[in-house]
Amino acid sequence: MTRLPRAVVIPDGANSPHPVDPERWPDVARRPRASALRTAVARTVVDRALARLAVRTITPYDPRATTVTPEGPANTPTLTLHDPQAFYARIGADGLIGFGESYMADEWDSDDLVALLTTLARHVDDLVPAPLRRLRGAWAHRRPPRDRNSLDGARQNIRRHYDLSNDLFALFLDPSLTYSSAVFASLPAHDADLIAAQHRKIDQLLDLARVGPGTRLLEIGTGWGELALRAAARGARVRTVTLSAEQQALATDRIRAAGLADRVDVELRDYRETSGSYDAVVSVEMIEAVGPEYWPSYFASLRGLLAPGGRAVLQAITMPHDRMLATARTHTWISKYVFPGGLVPSREAIARHSSAAGLDIVHDAGYGEHYAETLRLWREKFLDAGEAVDALGFDRVFRRMWELYLAHAEAGFRAHYLDVRQLVLTEAGRPGTGDDEAGRPGTGDDGEGRPGTGADKDGRLGTGADKDGRLGTGAGEDGRPANGAGRGPA
Repeated sequence: MTRLPRAVVIPDGANSPHPVDPERWPDVARRPRASALRTAVARTVVDRALARLAVRTITPYDPRATTVTPEGPANTPTLTLHDPQAFYARIGADGLIGFGESYMADEWDSDDLVALLTTLARHVDDLVPAPLRRLRGAWAHRRPPRDRNSLDGARQNIRRHYDLSNDLFALFLDPSLTYSSAVFASLPAHDADLIAAQHRKIDQLLDLARVGPGTRLLEIGTGWGELALRAAARGARVRTVTLSAEQQALATDRIRAAGLADRVDVELRDYRETSGSYDAVVSVEMIEAVGPEYWPSYFASLRGLLAPGGRAVLQAITMPHDRMLATARTHTWISKYVFPGGLVPSREAIARHSSAAGLDIVHDAGYGEHYAETLRLWREKFLDAGEAVDALGFDRVFRRMWELYLAHAEAGFRAHYLDVRQLVLTEAGRPGTGDDEAGRPGTGDDGEGRPGTGADKDGRLGTGADKDGRLGTGAGEDGRPANGAGRGPA
């Protein structure tokens, strides 16, 4: 694996040796605008937090700082500050968004980016002193109204990520172009294993949905068509909907080339504008793009689209419920640059909203370690394809942004901050075994044997929503932040 070339170490406040296009990246090109006080507070908080962690901080041009090497293994990750003043000022002005923009601007680096981010994710509760957590609103920004997933907003949000370029995604995904967690036969994984692991995951989902000859299958979120292809090869009649024109075009071509166009319809359509009755509905890592305001309509749509006895099968990234509530209304680096409008749900939120829609979770299994390995393989391939990424017209800032996104997501799974679940939902009260492919019953619990908490009579999120269904302040009771990462490869 090759990494991006190391930036030249420059004195505090000097111009970057890698110019940033101010029209394309205005907030990265702009020098951070934070008062001396906010910058000083950020410096104090960050330095004290890092001093407690297994991170070596290197500030070669900062006369006020020295290299800090914590006790412990010599291979601890480093945080090298090329422009300390800009780094602290960005955090002082914009919190974690500033942290990400500072990386995009070449103001800091790490010899092991995933290890650094994993360490930070594991200690997220300890990074900010308790008295300062209640001041989180001073630097945490609200999500902009334009990111709401209305019918028009959802189309724009999906285009901003999935319509970047089919050729870009082909550079780091496996030949099936599957952009969601694989399920490997064993770990650690190897690149040669990825396509088989993606097919294993797809087949597992189709088995859970009981897809076979004659099954009427609806897929919400087409991707580039691999699940639809494998379902059609089983003899199913498939309708698949997407909001990405790029994905629709390539998926249609792939399905036609496979000789399955008579069994699959690929439509540019919102799930809220989809009707019909289906034996199975499958949706793979799409709920992360729905947005909490629209979770009730998403689960109501699933319920309304199922024929009697039908099954809805989801693959979903999840995060702890308190962290979800803390980040729900917060504009994060991920929501600004990678997945606008998205939010990773908690298992409690899924349970509450599915229950309110009249659906029972009869199977629930997790594969978080498999997603960490999937992301590692994607990240390594992306970094090795630097010249090809450049040739597609993407600049260095984009490459550093994408590297940070993939590393950030991988770290979330390695720290067990994030998980990925496969769930089966059926009509409430309808008998069903909920068996997995080996005949074992699904647990339906929260991973510690506790059942889901259910919903209030209106199906709204619990303490994080007001009487109109709007999410609350965007912070937990103690004001702790949450990063809200996800693939959503969310």
